[in-house]
Amino acid sequence: MRALAAALIALIAGVMPAKAQQYGDPGQFDFYVLALSWSPSYCDSAGNRADPAQCRAQKPLSFIVHGLWPQYDKGFPADCAYNAPRVAEQTIRELRDVMPSRGLVIHQWRKHGTCSGLSPDQYFALVRKAFERIKIPPQFSQATQWQSISPPEVENAFRVSNPGLEGDMIAVTCDRRNLREVRICLSKDLQFRACPQVDRQACRSPRVSLPPVRG
Repeated sequence: MRALAAALIALIAGVMPAKAQQYGDPGQFDFYVLALSWSPSYCDSAGNRADPAQCRAQKPLSFIVHGLWPQYDKGFPADCAYNAPRVAEQTIRELRDVMPSRGLVIHQWRKHGTCSGLSPDQYFALVRKAFERIKIPPQFSQATQWQSISPPEVENAFRVSNPGLEGDMIAVTCDRRNLREVRICLSKDLQFRACPQVDRQACRSPRVSLPPVRG
């Protein structure tokens, strides 16, 4: 019987969601992570599978919003509404300059926005406000050629451009080759705040590639 009980516990544990991601109650979280994606890295890695709205845009795209993610101090909530309200097409169109992919907007709303406790329009208005809260260092909008750069150089550039942003409030992520994201931790009223768990997920590569902007 003990062996059977142990097997059942192991089976249940195997199908439970990962501890980092938890089903939560809308509005019940500690802070936000604003994830800024280096759009050329997505286009480079996705290749023919890339969303043309993002990777064939006439306007050059550098950092765009991947998401504004409600977080716990340990872990994060996700998919907080089974029947989430739809995002209005007008809202999707108005977000094209900061979130150019329709699929990205819908996915981010369902997975993360539903945990904010806000309506779709309120949530994406906050997304834009958070994006406008951050000053993108000018060297990234002018990145028209492949570059090699270290994650600390990226972090320092953001810190210089955004007074009050400290090292434990920001994380730079990468894949095996390219810079992928800059993640900045914000309070619910969009003030910079420390986030040790997010900071620990930063890129450990000494240098990464920075694909050029497209458009």
